[in-house]
Amino acid sequence: MVGGVVDGADEHLIGEAEKIAVALGRMFPGLCEVVLHDLRDPGHAIRAIENNLSGRRVGDSATELGLARIADPEYPSVIQNYPNRFPDGRPAKSTSIGIKNEAGEYVAALCLNLDVSVLSPVTLALANLVATDTEHREQPLETLRDRTTRELRRAVEESAAERAATPRSLSREDKKALVRRLHRDGYFDSRDAAQTIADLLGVSRATVYNYTK
Repeated sequence: MVGGVVDGADEHLIGEAEKIAVALGRMFPGLCEVVLHDLRDPGHAIRAIENNLSGRRVGDSATELGLARIADPEYPSVIQNYPNRFPDGRPAKSTSIGIKNEAGEYVAALCLNLDVSVLSPVTLALANLVATDTEHREQPLETLRDRTTRELRRAVEESAAERAATPRSLSREDKKALVRRLHRDGYFDSRDAAQTIADLLGVSRATVYNYTK
């Protein structure tokens, strides 16, 4: 009977957490994915997913972080604002909140994944808006060198922001022009540049190479 009481209490707790997950997801549509994991069944852990940005489904298995909580009740309850990435390469900022029952066991986890790629154009636009340096300086030609992935991402996001768009929402012609400019400026000299650009623009690697022609 005691076990039944515990199971019932756990189910009630997770049910209440599901209400929070739904409310949070619907408050930030298109921006923040909210996932509730039922850690009692790690093989089918996802209990609810709102504002789906990662392509996962209800019934999918627990993440590595969820498994770590199952294995260790002393695992941190809250891991906040850590860098993450969606399957298609978009950067994310995540927070994971473990939920314990009365026995001190993790029975659920509420996870928030913020799509920061959507905010990049806004951030860049605001930075340009408040800039006070109006001095025009002629820029010297840059020597071609290997570019880091961070530099490449910034170049793509800045180009999209100039058009008040995200990289993925650019038109086909704008994407083609951007790829050709990156190719001309030497960004393709860096390792995995084509794949990084493809992930940012939401196209295939082959399409990126076709745009360079």
